[in-house]
Amino acid sequence: MGDVSARLSELGIVLPSIAPASGNYISHRLVGSLLFLSGQIPRINGVEHHFGVVGRDISPEDGYRAARLCALNLVARAEAALNGDLDRILACVQLRGFVNAVPDFAGHPAVIDGASDLLVEIFGEKGRHVRTALGAGSLPRGSSVEVDAVFEVETKS
Repeated sequence: MGDVSARLSELGIVLPSIAPASGNYISHRLVGSLLFLSGQIPRINGVEHHFGVVGRDISPEDGYRAARLCALNLVARAEAALNGDLDRILACVQLRGFVNAVPDFAGHPAVIDGASDLLVEIFGEKGRHVRTALGAGSLPRGSSVEVDAVFEVETKS
């Protein structure tokens, strides 16, 4: 068991199953040492959660939980892309979070903290990243949050 797998076990986190990309795109692309992951919505084993608009249909606290689920799916995507070896992750370079929120909502960063917090819990300092947290008028499938990421990974020789 690798360090990251041990950490997941210690935290009681089980990575969800992930579905293939649902459109004309790919779920990830490895370019040199950078792993780009497509946006993830709050889904657990293919079942979507936390629908609606933050500040109208769901609370900012539920938005935070939605962002955590998005990040959990990012980690599952990274695991699949790296053939199960999450210890190849050297750093989370960038995280972008999109919050489907009412027009006057100003708490986007606090919602996306759900994703940031989870990555730091799992990867420690390697999970710290630069970040963008934006409001969106709508998101795919009525989701409240979507998050994508770029990781630096150890390249195979």
